[in-house]
Amino acid sequence: MERLLVTEDGSHSLYSLQFGQQYHSLQGALMEAEHICINLGLLPILQDSTVPIHVFEMGFGTGLNAFLAWKLADRLQKFVFYTTIEAYPVSETEAQLLNYEQETGESGFMRLHQAPWSAPTHLSDFFTITKESTQLQDFRSDEVFDVIFYDAFDPRAQPELWTAEIFSQIAAQTRQGGVLVTYSSKGIVKRALRAGGFEVQRHKGPGRKTHVLKAIKL
Repeated sequence: MERLLVTEDGSHSLYSLQFGQQYHSLQGALMEAEHICINLGLLPILQDSTVPIHVFEMGFGTGLNAFLAWKLADRLQKFVFYTTIEAYPVSETEAQLLNYEQETGESGFMRLHQAPWSAPTHLSDFFTITKESTQLQDFRSDEVFDVIFYDAFDPRAQPELWTAEIFSQIAAQTRQGGVLVTYSSKGIVKRALRAGGFEVQRHKGPGRKTHVLKAIKL
């Protein structure tokens, strides 16, 4: 059982007892997800797109990133195919504690957690999600992705997920010019991304966080 947290913006997060890490910034789960995944990652590409966009998320976690991406696709009426992996899924009981519907004014959050694993699920006319319960090292897909939400736990907790080899694997499934966004701006992460085939940009972080990263597939 993960522990429920209330972050500074009022939105919920969870604390992983296994990894000793919270799932989101304590300054605001919703603020962080909107700033990094939506405004820095998906929104600019989706606004300019005339074709379906393929998103890959490393770390389904609480489902907040997927929830925001779904609602954005519906508002813009742009097609999004969303693939996400999670090796340690939270339970439906834990997910039901989260207040993302109240905080966003949107509905349908639990449909993300009730969607079956390893099968595409159409949640709206514009959003299809496929969840895979697997380790990133074992993940393979025929898709070529336009946007990557990289949301593994901190490099101190999961160092094996922040290596040049891992980012090379991701780059091989990312289209040229595709973007990867992540909350971590550590030097080891920037170096691993560059070695993996990405051009790395630093951007202002949400709230009091100094920087986050946006990486472009070369």
